[in-house]
This record gives sequence, structure tokens and C-alpha cells, in this order.
Amino acid sequence: MTIEHEAQALSAACTIRLLIIGDELLSGKRQDRHLSKVIELLAVRGLALDGAEFLPDDESRIAEAVARGLAGGAVLLCCGGIGATPDDLTRQAVGRALHRPIQRHAEAENLIIAEYGERATPNRLLMADFPAGAEIIPNPVNRVAGFSIDNCYCVPGFPEMAWPMLEWVLDTRLASMHREDPPVEFRLRVTGTSGEGDLLQLMQGVIEAHPGIKFSSLPSRGNGERKRHIEFGFKGPRAEAQAACGWFRQHLLVYSTQSSEMAVEPLLVEELASR
Repeated sequence: MTIEHEAQALSAACTIRLLIIGDELLSGKRQDRHLSKVIELLAVRGLALDGAEFLPDDESRIAEAVARGLAGGAVLLCCGGIGATPDDLTRQAVGRALHRPIQRHAEAENLIIAEYGERATPNRLLMADFPAGAEIIPNPVNRVAGFSIDNCYCVPGFPEMAWPMLEWVLDTRLASMHREDPPVEFRLRVTGTSGEGDLLQLMQGVIEAHPGIKFSSLPSRGNGERKRHIEFGFKGPRAEAQAACGWFRQHLLVYSTQSSEMAVEPLLVEELASR
């Protein structure tokens, strides 16, 4: 698939998924830093993460996740497992998922030789072995490239390498997916109810009145600084999300005056910053 054809296919893609690979994360030896950063990188481009999965250094498990994601039409961002040690199995897993043999990539090989000279042979050159047909993802730190094939983009697990490489992917290969007018979430924080169960009818009502928005309810038991409350979210196109938030706020205030059983203290509705 050429870059031009890939861009056309990606313009209609609706999901981006993140695969984070490494036994050290699942064992707790290291703490993940990729998930929150990828969410941040996507958000500034008007994009959102549809799902994330943590995987061990297991070729069959990684291959299954890659095959499943690509079969579902997702763009996959994969962090980890493309080094030269025996437990780095991501390249083999992607090849297995796509039924592609692993072969030496000439441009990736030349970059490693340019960076390391005689020290490139033989071990570091293993990092130039990619599934057949892969293209490189430039590494600004040490020129040891990542790779992409179909809609699967693989970078190292080291954040200082992975994050600028993912930015390059997002701004070149995935530029057609950027959204200038992404969905907006309007939020309300409600204090003074005994629980979410008091407001189930209103929740269902806003969903029926505004089916184009994504509704969320996040209760909190409170702490020393803030009373028990519920944070409601209304996400979608700006005008529709704002209208849904207004509908809910209006009906909530009306409902609170009509129901003596709902309020455990004077009802307080705060409008939070949209995001």
C-alpha cells in the first residue's frame, strides 16, 4: 500500500488503538507512561483513543491483538518490543499477523551503520529486520528506526524515542485523520443528591432527547475538600453537546423542586469547563 492509498483509507478510519508491550509493565517492574501521553498527543490533533491493551512479550498474544485490531479497521500504535534481544518479539508478531516474512530493510540498516559504524555488526543490525513491505519510522534519538505496515505503527518502548516518533506518525502518515472541529464535552458537577439512582430517569431522558451525544456519569464519595457529588458529561458536536448539557441542567433543577426524596441537602449545579 502506498502512502497516497493509505491516506485515503485512513480518512474514513474511526478508531485508534494503543498496544503497550512488555513483561516489565505487567510485572510492575516499570510503570507505564505511554497511555496518558498518547491521549495527550491525540487530543491536540482533534483525535481520541478508542482503546488500549497491555500485552506481554509473547509473540502469539501480540500477533492476535494486531490481527484483531487491523481486522476491525483500527489504526494501531504499538510501543515496545522492537529491540534486538530475544524477548523483543513485536516485529515477528506483526509479520505473523500479516503473513509477511521478516527481512532486512536496507534503509534501516544504513541508518544503523551510519550511527554506530563498526559497532553496528552484527547485533544492532537485527533492529533493521522488519516484516516484508514495511516502511521506516524515523528515530530522532539514535536513528534506529521503527516501522509501519498497513495501519500498524511500531515504535520502541523508551518514551524519549517513542513519543517524537509517534508525533511524526500522527503528523505525516495519519495527518488526514486530524479533526479541526473535534467533539467537545460539556460537564456539570452536581452536589446535593443521595446518589446516581435518584437521577436515572433524567439520564435516560437526555439520551433520548439528544441521541447524538455520548453521556457519562461519574460519582464521587467526596473527601475533606469536596462534598459527595456526581460529575455529568455530554460529549459530541459542540452545539449538540451544549444543548444536551443545558437540557439536563434545566430538567435537573425542575426535578429537584418537585422531588422531596431526591435532595439530601440544597442542590448545587456547577458548570465546569468544557473540554
